[in-house]
Parts: sequence; structure tokens; C-alpha cells
Amino acid sequence: MNVQSKPEAGKYRLEVNPVKGTVTARHDGKVLAQSDAARVMLETRLDPVVYFPFEDVRATLLETSDHRTFCPFKGTATYWDVKVEDTIIKNGAWTYHNALPESRDIEDYVSFTPEALSSLEMPGPDGGKINRGNISGPTVDWIMREAWLCTSPDELTGAIARKLMEDGIAVSRISVMIWSLHPMIAGRNYVWSKRTDDVEVNTPSHDILNHPAFANSPLRHVANGLGGVRQRLQGEPEEFQFPIINDLKAEGATDYVAMPLHFSNGRINVMTLTCDHPKGFTTANLGLIFECSAVIGRLYEVFTLRDNAAALLETYLGKRTGARVLGGEIRRGDGDQIDAAILFADLRNSSRLAETMDRESYLELLNGFFETTTQIINARDGEVLKFIGDAVLAIFPANEDSRQACEQALASACEIANSLDQDKDSETGCAIGLAFGDVTYGNVGSQERLDFTVIGTAANVAARLSDLGKKLEHPVVATPEFAQSTATDMTALGQFDLHNVSTSVEAFAPA
Repeated sequence: MNVQSKPEAGKYRLEVNPVKGTVTARHDGKVLAQSDAARVMLETRLDPVVYFPFEDVRATLLETSDHRTFCPFKGTATYWDVKVEDTIIKNGAWTYHNALPESRDIEDYVSFTPEALSSLEMPGPDGGKINRGNISGPTVDWIMREAWLCTSPDELTGAIARKLMEDGIAVSRISVMIWSLHPMIAGRNYVWSKRTDDVEVNTPSHDILNHPAFANSPLRHVANGLGGVRQRLQGEPEEFQFPIINDLKAEGATDYVAMPLHFSNGRINVMTLTCDHPKGFTTANLGLIFECSAVIGRLYEVFTLRDNAAALLETYLGKRTGARVLGGEIRRGDGDQIDAAILFADLRNSSRLAETMDRESYLELLNGFFETTTQIINARDGEVLKFIGDAVLAIFPANEDSRQACEQALASACEIANSLDQDKDSETGCAIGLAFGDVTYGNVGSQERLDFTVIGTAANVAARLSDLGKKLEHPVVATPEFAQSTATDMTALGQFDLHNVSTSVEAFAPA
């Protein structure tokens, strides 16, 4: 039997053919159906499916519930449970009682699911194999139907390279430069090499934009909207004097192309392709790639939008909080009641510094303070929730270990204090308040403008203790609850009335 069918270019094919000879379907060696009048359905991209006349089914078909599936070409399928001796396969067989016109030839015929069908014996040497075919060639079909299944940009880059090779295009290297919204990196560069069949990911910093290697590269040329680059590397004059082209030529490359990948926001990213075929890229090769480039750009844009969102949320909200917002906690009231250690660090003499220092110097001082506190807090599993003017609010969730949270917060506070000169005339001193308690960790605000923060007495008291520390000239001051939750020796400083705190608070400092 010959069931191969190659669809015509540009057409989706669906056809039903009779099978000449006996077809036997089995489940673990037991016959489900056996027929000399079976029919096989051939459909573009799909494996063939064999249908049996109802009277040739030997397994017991049990009535099922209302389980149904719908196919736009065949209609609505009704399912049975299949009983084979003592075994019941749930929804193991189906039929189309009212098939659509193009599928009338399988109406009321029965087929079996993969769970029920262990083996299928077909006449003929091909065993029922089919050329699954495509509509517009393997690369285009893959991009339209399967590329979205890639879970990362580097996976997508490697898959594109392999698909181009499958389509007869002699690519030896592919590089994709995607610009990013990130405070530390300019973008991500994905480089696939045929030699290793692997993708290397580079994350150049913003310094690359001023580097001579970038200034004299195809990336800058294309990204600045100057058009694509094509340079044959065998026996033709080099119109583009880019060093990378000479490097690739020395490695055996014969042709080089750099093209724009446009994002919907107008940003121009860059894809480069290197060929190692003696004759270079053909017109058909490049035509196919250029035809696909717009869709390829959109695929990368989807990944980039999520990466940018994650980077921006982490930058402005913190890693832990940013992940929660990206995970869907975006409504007012979303959040948790948690036990946590709260750290509030406030730069000392900031008002005077802002008045006496020029703006650039003051901002440099402020950023240095924020950088120091953030690095120390992050290193101990804390999270900076926000910068409030010249102060830092951070949280150390207790989970089920309040002592560990307090120890981490205290160690962070002491390291911050020790890293800054605490002399009263210093420009970089700070006062830190520490508190522990139950807080609301989540979204508050209006319907249009939300803030992910902590609300609770502990957060308020930590801020007031920071003010108290300035007055007492103690760099770190904590509540009794906090002091009791740490193994570090703490010295009582006395009972104090704090602003907007209803009861007086006993203050403690590290001994």
C-alpha cells in the first residue's frame, strides 16, 4: 500500500484513501480491530490516521460521558471507552457521526487513540509512513507553526540555524544582537556556530556603544538605520571594511550578510549570517531569509519584552518583589501577611549636604550610599523595597526562621555602618533602625497607581528608630522584639517616645 502524499505548494491537503489489504490494530497484543475495508486519512503535517468500519471493531466500545473534540476539517468527534478483556482505556476510540463534507468518507468509522493503539499492522513495505509535507517550505512552515514553542532566545537562535540548514542554506554562523532595557547591559548577543552546534550568549555592557570595535562593526551600521550589509568574501572587492569580516574570512567564510530585525517600537536589532559554501548564499537563500525576517523579529521581541519587564521590575522593585508582580500579583490588595525583619537606613546630614554640595557631587554621594546598602542587603537574602529620598527601606522575610531573618538584618546593618565613616562630620554616615513583626507585604494605592511595599507597625518603628539613632549618635538601633530574636549581645539604651508611635519603645544597640 502506498499512503504517501506530498501536498501541493501553498495548499493544505486533506484526503481519505482506502487501504488495500488487511489492517490490524492491537493493544498489548490483543486485537482491537481488523479489517479489509479500512481507510486512512492523510493530512498536511500530520501522521496518517487509520479508520475502521464499526462492524470490524472487536474490542468492546463502552458509552462515555459528554467528552467531545472538534476539528475544523472533520467535525465533532464522539468518544468511547475501550474495553479489552479486563482493561478499560478511557476515551480510547472516537468517531465522527456527522463529518464535515471533506471528511464524509470516514463518517461513522472508528479510530483509536495512541493510549489504546499499541501497534498497527499495515500491508505494504512502507508500514503506513507518510511525507508529512509543508505548505511553504520547511523553514517558513516551522516559523509559522513551531518556532513559538522555543522557550528562550538562545534556543530559538539554534533552532533557526538548524532549520535553515535543513532547507539547504549553508549557514556556518548566525549572530543575533537584541538591544535591551537594562541598567547594566546594552543587550544580549546570541551566537550560533556550526562547528559546535551550540549558542553562546554574550551580555555586553553599555560601554560597548563607545568601544572602537563596535564603532567599526556591522552591528552599529545596521542598528543606526544605515541598511543591511552584504559582503562576498571570495574574489570580490570588499566594499565594507569591517574587521569582523576579515576574521570570518580567515575562518573559511565565503559570504556574509547583516540585516535589521525591526521591533514594533522602532528599535533596530541585528541578525548576521555567515556562509561557508564555495559559491556563497544564493538569491533564493537570501530571499527566504529576508521574507522570514519580520516574523523572526517578532519572535525575539516576545522574549525581549518579558526580559525587559523582568529587568525593569527587578531594578525598580527588587528581585523578589519584581518576580511577584511579574507572576501576576498586580491588583490592589494582592499580598501576604508575613513576619519580617525591617531595616530602615537614613543618610545622616543629608539636608545640609544637599545645600552645600553641587548637585553632581551630591548625587554621586547618594548613589554610592544606595549602592553600598543594596549590595550588602542582597548578599544576605534581604531585599531593598524602595529608596525614600535619601533613605533605604529593606525587608528580610522570616519564613519560618525569625532568628535567621533578624541575624541577617543585624549583620547587614552593622556592615553598612562599618563601611561608612560614622564620624559626626562625615558626609557618608547613616543611622539604621531595625524592627521585627507582622507586616502586610503587597500592593497598596489607587486603581491606577500601585506601590508594592510593607505596611505595619514594624516598618513605622524602624523608620523612627533611625531618627532616634541620629539623636543618640548610635549607628544601629533596634526594638526589644528584634533584640530578643538575635544571639548578638544588645545594650539597652532606655525607653523613648517615638513620633507617631502610640506607646513608648525601649531601644537597643549592638554591644
